[in-house]
Amino acid sequence: MKKGFMLFLALLLVQLSQGQSAVDFPQNWLGNWEGELSWYAGNSNSPKKVKMQLNIQPADTLGHYTWQLIYGEQSEDNRPYILKPVDASKGHWVIDERNGIALDQFWTGPVFSGAFSVQGSTIINNYKLEKDRLIVEFYSLQTKAVRQSGNGTQESPNVDSYAVRSYQKAILKRKKK
Repeated sequence: MKKGFMLFLALLLVQLSQGQSAVDFPQNWLGNWEGELSWYAGNSNSPKKVKMQLNIQPADTLGHYTWQLIYGEQSEDNRPYILKPVDASKGHWVIDERNGIALDQFWTGPVFSGAFSVQGSTIINNYKLEKDRLIVEFYSLQTKAVRQSGNGTQESPNVDSYAVRSYQKAILKRKKK
Protein backbone atom coordinates (compact mmCIF):
# COMPACT_ATOMS: atom_id res chain seq x y z
CA MET A 1 0.00 0.00 0.00
CA LYS A 2 2.76 2.46 0.92
CA LYS A 3 4.72 1.67 -2.26
CA GLY A 4 1.63 2.27 -4.40
CA PHE A 5 0.95 5.63 -2.71
CA MET A 6 4.59 6.73 -3.07
CA LEU A 7 4.56 5.78 -6.76
CA PHE A 8 1.32 7.75 -7.24
CA LEU A 9 2.79 10.76 -5.43
CA ALA A 10 5.99 10.61 -7.50
CA LEU A 11 4.03 10.42 -10.77
CA LEU A 12 1.82 13.31 -9.66
CA LEU A 13 4.85 15.47 -8.86
CA VAL A 14 6.40 14.69 -12.26
CA GLN A 15 3.13 15.59 -13.98
CA LEU A 16 2.82 18.85 -12.04
CA SER A 17 6.43 19.80 -12.78
CA GLN A 18 5.81 19.41 -16.53
CA GLY A 19 2.73 21.64 -16.53
CA GLN A 20 3.13 25.41 -16.66
CA SER A 21 1.11 28.04 -14.88
CA ALA A 22 1.05 31.66 -13.82
CA VAL A 23 3.36 30.76 -10.92
CA ASP A 24 6.42 30.20 -13.13
CA PHE A 25 5.55 32.82 -15.73
CA PRO A 26 7.35 34.49 -17.39
CA GLN A 27 10.64 33.16 -15.94
CA ASN A 28 10.25 29.67 -17.46
CA TRP A 29 9.24 31.23 -20.78
CA LEU A 30 12.34 33.40 -21.23
CA GLY A 31 14.28 32.80 -24.41
CA ASN A 32 14.14 33.14 -28.15
CA TRP A 33 11.60 30.77 -29.64
CA GLU A 34 11.27 29.83 -33.30
CA GLY A 35 9.27 27.55 -35.54
CA GLU A 36 6.79 27.53 -38.37
CA LEU A 37 3.30 29.02 -38.30
CA SER A 38 0.59 27.23 -40.28
CA TRP A 39 -2.20 29.62 -41.30
CA TYR A 40 -5.51 28.13 -42.44
CA ALA A 41 -7.98 30.57 -44.03
CA GLY A 42 -11.59 29.68 -44.76
CA ASN A 43 -12.15 26.02 -45.55
CA SER A 44 -8.72 25.48 -47.11
CA ASN A 45 -6.84 22.36 -46.02
CA SER A 46 -3.56 23.79 -47.34
CA PRO A 47 -2.03 26.19 -44.85
CA LYS A 48 0.19 29.11 -45.68
CA LYS A 49 3.50 28.43 -43.90
CA VAL A 50 5.44 31.29 -42.34
CA LYS A 51 8.57 31.31 -40.18
CA MET A 52 7.66 32.61 -36.69
CA GLN A 53 9.73 33.79 -33.74
CA LEU A 54 8.79 34.93 -30.25
CA ASN A 55 11.52 36.53 -28.17
CA ILE A 56 10.82 36.91 -24.45
CA GLN A 57 13.56 38.62 -22.45
CA PRO A 58 13.76 40.94 -19.44
CA ALA A 59 13.13 44.53 -20.55
CA ASP A 60 14.74 47.73 -19.26
CA THR A 61 11.97 48.27 -16.68
CA LEU A 62 11.90 45.86 -13.71
CA GLY A 63 9.06 43.35 -14.07
CA HIS A 64 8.57 44.08 -17.78
CA TYR A 65 9.59 41.73 -20.59
CA THR A 66 10.04 41.90 -24.33
CA TRP A 67 7.32 40.11 -26.30
CA GLN A 68 8.78 40.39 -29.77
CA LEU A 69 6.86 38.57 -32.51
CA ILE A 70 8.58 38.15 -35.86
CA TYR A 71 6.89 36.67 -38.92
CA GLY A 72 9.13 35.75 -41.86
CA GLU A 73 12.48 37.47 -41.62
CA GLN A 74 13.09 40.17 -39.02
CA SER A 75 12.78 42.94 -41.60
CA GLU A 76 9.44 41.61 -42.95
CA ASP A 77 7.09 41.76 -39.95
CA ASN A 78 8.75 42.64 -36.65
CA ARG A 79 6.49 43.48 -33.70
CA PRO A 80 8.56 44.61 -30.68
CA TYR A 81 5.93 44.58 -27.91
CA ILE A 82 6.36 44.78 -24.13
CA LEU A 83 4.77 42.35 -21.65
CA LYS A 84 3.70 44.06 -18.41
CA PRO A 85 2.01 42.74 -15.28
CA VAL A 86 -1.40 44.23 -14.46
CA ASP A 87 -2.04 41.92 -11.49
CA ALA A 88 0.32 38.98 -11.81
CA SER A 89 -1.09 37.36 -8.66
CA LYS A 90 -4.42 37.06 -10.48
CA GLY A 91 -2.80 36.04 -13.79
CA HIS A 92 -3.56 39.35 -15.55
CA TRP A 93 -0.92 40.76 -17.91
CA VAL A 94 -0.95 43.15 -20.85
CA ILE A 95 0.95 43.10 -24.14
CA ASP A 96 1.73 46.74 -24.88
CA GLU A 97 2.13 47.30 -28.61
CA ARG A 98 3.79 50.66 -27.80
CA ASN A 99 1.46 52.56 -30.14
CA GLY A 100 -1.50 53.15 -27.81
CA ILE A 101 -2.81 49.56 -28.19
CA ALA A 102 -2.75 47.31 -25.11
CA LEU A 103 -3.92 43.68 -25.32
CA ASP A 104 -5.00 42.11 -22.04
CA GLN A 105 -3.90 38.53 -21.42
CA PHE A 106 -5.09 36.14 -18.72
CA TRP A 107 -4.04 32.82 -17.26
CA THR A 108 -6.76 30.19 -17.53
CA GLY A 109 -5.39 26.94 -16.16
CA PRO A 110 -2.20 26.18 -18.13
CA VAL A 111 -3.04 28.57 -21.01
CA PHE A 112 -2.05 32.23 -21.39
CA SER A 113 -4.92 33.71 -23.42
CA GLY A 114 -6.40 36.92 -24.71
CA ALA A 115 -9.16 38.14 -26.98
CA PHE A 116 -9.62 41.44 -28.78
CA SER A 117 -11.61 42.88 -31.67
CA VAL A 118 -10.23 45.05 -34.46
CA GLN A 119 -11.61 46.09 -37.84
CA GLY A 120 -14.49 43.58 -37.92
CA SER A 121 -12.55 40.61 -36.55
CA THR A 122 -12.22 39.15 -33.07
CA ILE A 123 -8.88 37.46 -32.42
CA ILE A 124 -8.47 34.83 -29.71
CA ASN A 125 -4.88 33.90 -28.88
CA ASN A 126 -3.54 31.05 -26.76
CA TYR A 127 0.00 30.34 -25.62
CA LYS A 128 0.87 27.12 -23.80
CA LEU A 129 4.25 25.83 -22.69
CA GLU A 130 4.48 22.04 -22.95
CA LYS A 131 7.85 20.66 -21.89
CA ASP A 132 10.29 22.20 -24.42
CA ARG A 133 7.66 23.51 -26.86
CA LEU A 134 5.64 26.70 -26.90
CA ILE A 135 2.30 26.07 -28.61
CA VAL A 136 0.78 29.22 -30.14
CA GLU A 137 -2.75 29.38 -31.56
CA PHE A 138 -4.78 32.22 -33.04
CA TYR A 139 -8.44 32.10 -34.03
CA SER A 140 -9.97 34.90 -36.11
CA LEU A 141 -13.75 35.30 -35.90
CA GLN A 142 -16.07 37.67 -37.71
CA THR A 143 -17.22 40.18 -35.06
CA LYS A 144 -20.76 40.39 -36.42
CA ALA A 145 -22.95 37.34 -35.75
CA VAL A 146 -23.91 35.30 -38.82
CA ARG A 147 -26.95 33.86 -37.07
CA GLN A 148 -29.03 34.31 -33.96
CA SER A 149 -31.07 31.31 -32.89
CA GLY A 150 -33.14 30.36 -29.87
CA ASN A 151 -36.51 31.61 -28.70
CA GLY A 152 -35.34 34.22 -26.19
CA THR A 153 -36.68 32.20 -23.27
CA GLN A 154 -35.01 30.63 -20.25
CA GLU A 155 -35.34 27.18 -21.83
CA SER A 156 -34.15 28.43 -25.23
CA PRO A 157 -32.09 31.63 -24.82
CA ASN A 158 -30.92 33.67 -27.81
CA VAL A 159 -27.59 32.37 -29.09
CA ASP A 160 -25.31 34.22 -31.52
CA SER A 161 -23.06 32.25 -33.90
CA TYR A 162 -19.92 33.70 -35.48
CA ALA A 163 -17.98 32.83 -38.63
CA VAL A 164 -14.48 31.51 -38.00
CA ARG A 165 -12.29 33.16 -40.63
CA SER A 166 -8.93 31.59 -39.92
CA TYR A 167 -6.91 29.40 -37.60
CA GLN A 168 -3.17 29.67 -37.02
CA LYS A 169 -0.92 27.31 -35.12
CA ALA A 170 2.79 27.29 -34.43
CA ILE A 171 4.96 24.96 -32.41
CA LEU A 172 7.98 26.95 -31.31
CA LYS A 173 11.19 25.61 -29.84
CA ARG A 174 13.66 27.56 -27.75
CA LYS A 175 16.81 28.44 -29.70
CA LYS A 176 20.02 27.04 -28.28
CA LYS A 177 22.46 29.66 -27.09
